[in-house]
Amino acid sequence: MTASGAKAAVEWLVSVAPDPDACRWEWERNPLGVALLPAGRRWDVLILPGKLGYPTFDVLTRLVDRPGPVLADFGDARMGFFVPPGTVARWVGTGVRGAGGGTWIVVPYPGKVTGGVRWLIPPDGSGTLTDASLLELAMHEAAGRLAREAPQEGD
Repeated sequence: MTASGAKAAVEWLVSVAPDPDACRWEWERNPLGVALLPAGRRWDVLILPGKLGYPTFDVLTRLVDRPGPVLADFGDARMGFFVPPGTVARWVGTGVRGAGGGTWIVVPYPGKVTGGVRWLIPPDGSGTLTDASLLELAMHEAAGRLAREAPQEGD
């Protein structure tokens, strides 16, 4: 990520913070390099278990040149896909958690390696988000692939 790209990403992310300067300060001072940001203003986040998240990520990145931002924890237990605000309120899928209005997410500083959570696809500052319908299609394809690869009873 270029310096100007990181700056644009930071500005886009902190634009939702109640106090953008405090958010920047937190990123600089927090030993983990993370800050809490409210979801539901410019984005919601759909959180998939890693077992489904990584295959979904693979399908999604084949379908579009640049999906929206994607977070992963370092234990690979969860992945968070940034989707348009309001998506979580309408989401019906099982096994997928959501962070929408009234919730907060841990966000690492773009372009820096941090502890606990990392960007698989950092924000670019343009506001690009993953289309929820496209994400759902990618999830279905990934789940189908996982089901086909799973050992069947009696095997």
